[in-house]
Amino acid sequence: MSDLKEFKLPDVGEGLTEADIVRWHVKPGDQVTVNQIIVEIETAKAVVELPSPYAGVVANLLVPEGATADVGTPIIAVDVAPDDSVAPRAKSEAEDLVPVPPANSAVEPGLHGSPAPKAERQAVLVGYGVKLGSTTRKARKSSAQLAAAAPAANGSTTGRALAKPPVRKMAKDLGIDLAGLTGTGPDGSITRDDVQRAAGVGTVGLVPARNGVQTAATVTAVPREERIAIRGVRKHTAAAVAASAFTAPHVTEFLQADITETMTATARLRALPEFAQVRVSPLLLVARALIVAVARHPLINASWDESAQEIVVKHYVNLGIAASTDRGLVVPNVKDAHALILPELATALARLAETARAGRATPADLSGGTITITNVGIFGVDTGTPILTPGEAAILAFGQVKDAPWVVDGELAVRKVCTLALSFDHRLVDGDLGSAVLRDVGAMLTDPLRMLAWS
Repeated sequence: MSDLKEFKLPDVGEGLTEADIVRWHVKPGDQVTVNQIIVEIETAKAVVELPSPYAGVVANLLVPEGATADVGTPIIAVDVAPDDSVAPRAKSEAEDLVPVPPANSAVEPGLHGSPAPKAERQAVLVGYGVKLGSTTRKARKSSAQLAAAAPAANGSTTGRALAKPPVRKMAKDLGIDLAGLTGTGPDGSITRDDVQRAAGVGTVGLVPARNGVQTAATVTAVPREERIAIRGVRKHTAAAVAASAFTAPHVTEFLQADITETMTATARLRALPEFAQVRVSPLLLVARALIVAVARHPLINASWDESAQEIVVKHYVNLGIAASTDRGLVVPNVKDAHALILPELATALARLAETARAGRATPADLSGGTITITNVGIFGVDTGTPILTPGEAAILAFGQVKDAPWVVDGELAVRKVCTLALSFDHRLVDGDLGSAVLRDVGAMLTDPLRMLAWS
């Protein structure tokens, strides 16, 4: 006798109300076990893997890939009827499950960048189900609304062609009927290329004349516009930077610095055995300089508590590094960066960059930052006016390093020069404090020995 259990999208402990279904790891008819990873979801902060709270056979995927679901919405149905191959699992045990961060985000590198041994993976669905009163949620979508708003999931019975919303929009704009197409994507889904090929059939143009002869060629139609749904990290980032820009009064100051000695020191560090297994860049010494400047000027590492009407000074540094990824801007941070020796800081920065580029930064990586660096120099620009990370008092922009004429001991020389920019919240950071911090960072990058003298 069949016993269907519906798994509802859980609150993963971030106070969020919805998430996007990124990728299903199972399909109808698959047998699943308790704690088996079944789906990847994208919250406003990170991609998280969810384990199954039930053992049984997948009956249906209730929300398709690419769709957004509210917390508490059933996303999968599992037949948990006992038989010779499936062990039943009580619901009370399922409720004890807690969200598994992606496997490669759980690696803690050793001092020289080698991964520490992995702990056995455990399911992590803290607070499975909806906690009444814990958050304010949007009105629940009905099954009919979900079916109308999103394409059918693999194995569903709606009969609609399998395609993501942007592909459907492209097909509509080009007048293409998806029902008549054969998909070449995963599980037979229809891709952008499939739609564009269909739009180009029969469209003929003339190739420019060669030796006086013009020939006909098929031309693929390209839509004049494209619409991309605002979801996940990009949606969260847009709301956060808008709130920051219009809440905290920003002031940005600029400083050009001769960092020739920093570039020399970076090259010397790379040759040391302590840094043999980790990439060393000038950003490492910029990070150390900012940490030392924070120790000299603690108020720069603070936040403004509007409700309590208090300034909260943090006597620890969770150093954020802004990173541009395919999913949007993220700012993971190195926890307790002030307590790390230089090789440990280099390893932590390398791990942070790797997980951010892979799109695997966890909610823990992205929360709790106290001050941020954005390395705009990697884009080939001198500097910018960075927007504060919400809840922080300052952010330092590190511009590109380039050869420039510079006066040294009264003589003109070619030096390695960069432009630094420090944005700060003028509610709690006055101009003299912001200037002092920026000046100190510049001085330490001009003469790295000051980092030792001031530490």
